[in-house]
Amino acid sequence: MPDAVMIADETAEASGLIAALCAPAEDPIAMPAAMVVVAHPDDEVIGCGSRLPRLCDAAFVCVTDGAPRDGRDATANGLAGWREYALARRDELESALAVCGITPGQIRTLDCPDQQACLRMPDLARELADLIMRSGVASLLTHPYEGGHPDHDATAFAVHAAAALVRRRGGRSPEMVEMTSYHNGPAGICPCEFLPFGGSDATTVVLTPHERELKRRLFDCFRTQKGTIRYFPIEVERFRPAPAYDFTAPPHEGKLFYECFDWGMNGARFRELAAGAMEQLGLRGRL
Repeated sequence: MPDAVMIADETAEASGLIAALCAPAEDPIAMPAAMVVVAHPDDEVIGCGSRLPRLCDAAFVCVTDGAPRDGRDATANGLAGWREYALARRDELESALAVCGITPGQIRTLDCPDQQACLRMPDLARELADLIMRSGVASLLTHPYEGGHPDHDATAFAVHAAAALVRRRGGRSPEMVEMTSYHNGPAGICPCEFLPFGGSDATTVVLTPHERELKRRLFDCFRTQKGTIRYFPIEVERFRPAPAYDFTAPPHEGKLFYECFDWGMNGARFRELAAGAMEQLGLRGRL
């Protein structure tokens, strides 16, 4: 039985990382040296859980510790405070990645508080650029810019800005690939689909029963996130080459998903911070 079914526009050219992620198990393609950069512990499992065994040699970077400082999530999970909640989320991540042969030594957390990545975009971009230069990775896998969560958008900015900084320093420009997160749709949350972006076609992988069972097992590792993870399907995963974004423009018309919540951020403020970050970093235009 084939490992996966790929569905893509015939004009789309699969990148090295996308090809390796989506190739059938019986006809594997060598995985390029990769770094997976996400906002929260669990985002990598949601976006590419079935592909994690193929990424067993990759570096994993989690921008935030997953713990909002207001303590509400900690209290809801019966924990004393945000520190205990952050430790619980780290333990959950390590348990999930261990299932796929990924060790704690491959995981780096940038220790940004949950819901505050927007406030640290210049520093995050510089730190990621340093990591990319030191590691020499050929490919980056991260979030799209789509207004789902401010930390997701800030992480996308930091990754794109870091790649630009690497190029400016004379380093090798890494291939950038996106996995799906979520955004606002006519009926509310729209998970596991990309907002359309001209010239950047998605490859869809239809998971086999074995891969779905693996993804369920990985989801089960995140006990504190059951209420969130239930919104994400396990039947498909999608990847596409990361487009060049204008982070000072809205990702789509209308209300952003995170504007439905009291997360201390709205689209206008994010775009203002992104413009300021670009100025600090000496960057212009699309990233």
